[in-house]
Amino acid sequence: MSDNDDPISNSLGIEPMAPSAKITSVLPAVKAESNNDYEYARRNLYDLIEKGQDALDEIIDIAKQSQQARAFEVATNLIKTMAETNKDLMALAKTQKELTQESPTSSGKTVNNNLFVGSTSDLLKMIKNNGNDTQ
Repeated sequence: MSDNDDPISNSLGIEPMAPSAKITSVLPAVKAESNNDYEYARRNLYDLIEKGQDALDEIIDIAKQSQQARAFEVATNLIKTMAETNKDLMALAKTQKELTQESPTSSGKTVNNNLFVGSTSDLLKMIKNNGNDTQ
């Protein structure tokens, strides 16, 4: 036995494993994160739908050949799951559209907020003076 302080290795009579290399993340970079997430989710949903369609074709063939109720139940459940996945894909597209849609204030319209500090009599005098300048 070697001189190690690992009680599990000692009790099993084996050498401890060397520490593995640093685990790297499979997540994309932070820039344009929402677009990356959308594209990734969209790609996954498309893959699920395509694989589900292939599986559905096979399951229907098996159900027809076996004429067993369980096989038809599995086919029915897969059809339901496929319909839900298609709805999820549409909801994802709607959510992405809502996120990328411009807000009303950022659509090129200029909003000017004016602030007057003073009494009401000062404001009335200023309004009267502006009215006299235009005549």
